[in-house]
This record gives sequence, C-alpha cells and structure tokens, in this order.
Amino acid sequence: MKKVITIAGSNSQNSINKTLIKYAATLLEDAKILNIDLNDYVLPIYGVDYEAENRIPTTVKRLDEILNSADAFIISLAEHNGSYAAVFKNIIDWLSRIDMKIWKEKPMLLMTTSPGERGGTNVLQLASNYFPFLGAKILETYSLPSFYDNFKEGEIIEENLRKELKDKIASFSKGL
Repeated sequence: MKKVITIAGSNSQNSINKTLIKYAATLLEDAKILNIDLNDYVLPIYGVDYEAENRIPTTVKRLDEILNSADAFIISLAEHNGSYAAVFKNIIDWLSRIDMKIWKEKPMLLMTTSPGERGGTNVLQLASNYFPFLGAKILETYSLPSFYDNFKEGEIIEENLRKELKDKIASFSKGL
C-alpha cells in the first residue's frame, strides 16, 4: 500500500483547499493517507540571518523526515494575490535549506480551488512551473472553479468537474 501525503497550502481552519484535498483522498484506492496540517508547523519567517543565528528549526527537520517517508503527494494550493499563501511559501523556504528537492522526486497530483471562476489557476500555473525544480514529478493537475457553487455536501456536484477529478485521480494512481 502506497503512502500518500496530502498538504493543503493554507493555514485557514476553514480552508476550501483542505476540504478539496480530503475529498480527493477518498477517491484513491489502496493508499495510506497522511494529512499534513500546516498549523502543526508554525515557523518563524525564513531569513538567512535568523538561520545563521538559530539554525534550522527542529520542526522543519521533522517535516522533512515525514516528506521523505512518502511514496507520493497530493498538494492543493490556496491562491493569495496570484501566488502561494505566505505560510506555504515560508515552509518551502525552510525545507529547501535541508534539501532543494523538497518533493523527493516523487509523484504528485497538484490541485487548487477558489471561490472564483478561475479556480486558483494562477497559483496552479506557478507551482506547475516551479515544483519540478523542487523535485516534484507532477503527474496531474486539477483546478476546481467556483468552489461554493460546485462543492456541496461533501462532494463535487457538477458532473463534468467530478468526472475530471476522478479521471485525474485514476491517472495519478497508475503512476504510483
């Protein structure tokens, strides 16, 4: 059984990306899911002076060990002003001080959602271009537009969007 780590790139307690990623994980078969909550990894803002004085926090080392244990990742990114949420970017900055290949050359399903019609496509494009430099093998991407219109009662209600995610999950699963 493959170990799949999920991370929603948000520290919001009511994150729609957390909701989407939990739903997507239920569609995987024969996988052990480990959900990472960024609220469990509160870190100082990365800075070279801070690192020189204090070294890499134990919390970052622990998270890196957890990421090493994964067979694959599902990441769903919140879009803040067209980019990553600050909490997610800060974690990337810290993890890259241990190993630039944060994603360990392992398969990834990269997703996003937002309340708007574009569904976080800016951050999805940004991550799709950048994550391979961080060791991601992106097998599939998925964007759910208009989250509050298309996701109700624990599932995607728009048939084409639901089928698209199921197809991408199936494709992702074959690559594990």
